[in-house]
Amino acid sequence: MITTKNLDFSYSKKANLISSLNLEVSAGRIHGLLGKNGEGKSTLLKLFTGILFPTHGEIQTMGFNPRDRKPEMLADVYFLPEELPTVNLSVQKFEKIYAPFYPHFSAELFNQCLKDFEVEDKKKVIEKHSLGEKRKILLAFAIATNTKLLLLDEPTNGLDIPSKAQFRKIIASTIDETKCLIISTHQVKDLDSLIDSIIILKDHQIKFHQNLENITEKLQFKFESNTAKTNSVLYSEETPRGKYIICPNETGEESKLDIEMLFNGIHANESEFTAIFKS
Repeated sequence: MITTKNLDFSYSKKANLISSLNLEVSAGRIHGLLGKNGEGKSTLLKLFTGILFPTHGEIQTMGFNPRDRKPEMLADVYFLPEELPTVNLSVQKFEKIYAPFYPHFSAELFNQCLKDFEVEDKKKVIEKHSLGEKRKILLAFAIATNTKLLLLDEPTNGLDIPSKAQFRKIIASTIDETKCLIISTHQVKDLDSLIDSIIILKDHQIKFHQNLENITEKLQFKFESNTAKTNSVLYSEETPRGKYIICPNETGEESKLDIEMLFNGIHANESEFTAIFKS
């Protein structure tokens, strides 16, 4: 779906925001793009769509060079940025103007998403809604485009807890083997039950990219008792329940992945984690 080779990008001549980045992203997955602020997550999504151009290297998005902004590519890509655009149109008018750009757009799905998000007035100007309501409207439209590639930057910002749950439910029911969803987020706990592939940006490069089944095959996440110390601890955190650790999965026993814990572990001990997945 997306391939990058030796990708560099810089907003100035001083330093690269993206450096020597190599990545392959496949369809049929919900990819979580994780990284600290300033690592270039939003920039990377813009590079995928041709909003920004690399200073060096190659990108292929569904077989197209995104720099060319070919209509055939744009008809099957939708990008919703974290900073929502100003929309002085009613929901009805917005749908009428922009839906024709997406040949697989489903008015039925759009209406169902709005209903699920409890957005009732399609005649109201979008900009007059609250930030949370506005995000729900634009998320509903993004999902209803039915594009093969959907890119969402911090999609749960401004959503209340019930809306976040509804968002997860809608996404889980609409993504299939032909589609690719990339969610850039720092709110990992909002989406940890949804993401099934993890991409971690660190030092402006991809430092980790694994599917969940590979992670739980290689690693164990568990509490360490006071009486039985576990060897080869890769990372640990003190919690009210005791020490929570990540260690190599030497027994083959499956454990529940904690994405936030994994993210912290890779930032603290990158080389040890990298060695586990190379073996």
